[in-house]
Amino acid sequence: MEKHPFFMSKFPGEGEEMSPLVEGLQQLKYDPLENTPEELATTYKDEGNFNFKCNKYRNAIINYTEGLKIKCADNDVNAQLYNNRAASNFFLKNYRSCLTDCQIALKLKPDYPKVKLRAAQCLFHLKKFEDCTHLCDELLKENPTDSTVIDLRTSCINKHKEILRNERKQAQQVKKEEKEKERVLQIIRERKIKLATSGKGDLKSFSDLEPNFPEITLRPVHTDDNDRLVWPVLFLYPEYRITDFVQEFHEDVTFDSMLEEMFSESPGWDEDRKYVPGRLSIYYQDPNGKPQRVPTTSTLGEVLTNPKYVIQAGTPGFSILVADSKEEAQFIKDCLS
Repeated sequence: MEKHPFFMSKFPGEGEEMSPLVEGLQQLKYDPLENTPEELATTYKDEGNFNFKCNKYRNAIINYTEGLKIKCADNDVNAQLYNNRAASNFFLKNYRSCLTDCQIALKLKPDYPKVKLRAAQCLFHLKKFEDCTHLCDELLKENPTDSTVIDLRTSCINKHKEILRNERKQAQQVKKEEKEKERVLQIIRERKIKLATSGKGDLKSFSDLEPNFPEITLRPVHTDDNDRLVWPVLFLYPEYRITDFVQEFHEDVTFDSMLEEMFSESPGWDEDRKYVPGRLSIYYQDPNGKPQRVPTTSTLGEVLTNPKYVIQAGTPGFSILVADSKEEAQFIKDCLS
């Protein structure tokens, strides 16, 4: 008796077996031979409204879409279907789809304040603030005291001002950074610091100064307040085949000072505690591959302006070894071979 449609307390859920009579009635509900296009479209709309109230927005969209596929001749019904599908998409934050449906609904039914408001809300979320403000103005002409529209318009104007302000700040920052980069290039050219550039000619763009190492890509060579250069520097330890980076090595700082800072605490890999300031040798290789020893009393700037030094990948690099060690002798031998 419970399965008879006249005595059912609830409709069978999804996946539940329906009696032949219930199944037949369900088919009649959507039968195009038993219903006019307007009735079918309305049935799909009502089904969608039920799912919408149950917060089943995706199911509701399917129902409204099926209703639109009927292409009934009633513009009012079609406008409602587009409006309701727009509402479902809005709750799913599909703002572009929602806006598209709102625009179609307004073509079918121009006097549709609910749709205009939702379209304005979509425009706000899509950051189309000028269009949003214009639509709010239209709504306020019809109802000047609508607090929802007034609040939306105010938020739109404030958000637009904020974005424009941030864009101006960003443009100023980019301009400042470009100016700083040009100043760095100028200083390097003036001091005749050599770089292995990407092209055959001299240093032409800041891209030749951008490090290839992920650890220091965010902080390439730059200037301090006195137009002195500050470099990222790569240190290699041939004995252990490891590398280390110094993010900022000021050109007026000596290697002795930098070594004191780097080895203020013994690194974990130096188990024998051999790497001690005052007992270390620093080398670079000239363009011919020959090892050149760096006096630790010299500054970074003095070394970089040496005609024999060429910066690779925008990053000065040096090898550090224990002075008078067999590893140092092997390093020199390998460079000369």
